[in-house]
Amino acid sequence: MIDSRRRCRIKPIGVGILGFAHGHVNAYCEEWKKEEYGIRVLAGWDHDSARLDTAKEAFGIDTDTNVDDLLKRDDIQAVVIASETSKHAELAELAAAAGKAIVLQKPIALTMEEAQRIADAVARYAVPFTLAWQMRVDPQNLLMKQWLHSGELGRVFMVRRRHGLPMGLNADFANSWHVDPAHNRDIWADDSSHPIDFIHWLLGTPETVTAEMESLYNPRIPNDNGIAIFRYPGGPIAEVSCSFTCTAAENTTEIICEKGTIIQNYGDATSCNVTKAGSAAGLKRYSAEAGIWIESDIPSPDNHGYRIRGLAQPLAEFIRGERAPLATAEEGITSLRMVLATYVSSREGRRVALDDSAIQDV
Repeated sequence: MIDSRRRCRIKPIGVGILGFAHGHVNAYCEEWKKEEYGIRVLAGWDHDSARLDTAKEAFGIDTDTNVDDLLKRDDIQAVVIASETSKHAELAELAAAAGKAIVLQKPIALTMEEAQRIADAVARYAVPFTLAWQMRVDPQNLLMKQWLHSGELGRVFMVRRRHGLPMGLNADFANSWHVDPAHNRDIWADDSSHPIDFIHWLLGTPETVTAEMESLYNPRIPNDNGIAIFRYPGGPIAEVSCSFTCTAAENTTEIICEKGTIIQNYGDATSCNVTKAGSAAGLKRYSAEAGIWIESDIPSPDNHGYRIRGLAQPLAEFIRGERAPLATAEEGITSLRMVLATYVSSREGRRVALDDSAIQDV
């Protein structure tokens, strides 16, 4: 890995932004203003002229009203696709054909067919590709995975990941692209994808899914609350619990193992954006053998913005060719399959296998 002093002496990699719909990209662009990342955001495109004008003013970049014009630029070696999810497949195909490295915001696509188009384009043109999953680089999450994979806690029996956001309580959110079926399906498809991919990253591909989702507050915001259970042959059983009408929370992750338990608090926006109760460690594990709690010294971020900005460095390292993808297109397809299986289960009231043909039609 290149240290920050040497990186500053290397010519920055030119990056273009394809769409500013997904707000996380603004955090990356702001961070990448710093020379230490070796990234220079040069230009942006968006079909929404207001978003494009805002980005131009904020980041001092060139703007293009035509995607092809941006992709033809020789000084742009990579693109970040942060458009509405419905445009991911088209933009990824264009970027791959232009030979650009691709960073794609989550989820990979709306449908299995669109996701496969992306994977096919990446393979056809042999371009570097990664999905931008924040939970895969969160330092506390990395330590939890290390604890599990070391075997020191023995067999894993149950994993529970809670994920919450309060925007479903905001009436104006019903007018956003995030809950427009044509652009993003709904808030469950958009944001449950985070903890569901976390389960995929931590445990691998499950055998079956059982789920219940419902709109409990504003009928114009579908599936604002839900629970999904992922079954692995011989264990563990994993639960993802999401509420997008959640104003405050604390516990985020609970992992029950043969020789101990892992507890993480303040691990999502709803929990780390509110005043924390006391000064207890955000992450700890219980050793049944020693009979004590062992606290991690990795601090919990003061707010969710720190977690989002935390992606800037690993994404920069990927763009510079210094690290492997955070998640490949194939991994993105599996995570999407896990999400779409929850729709089949909730609608049909049954346990759904990951190879169920009904997932293809969601």
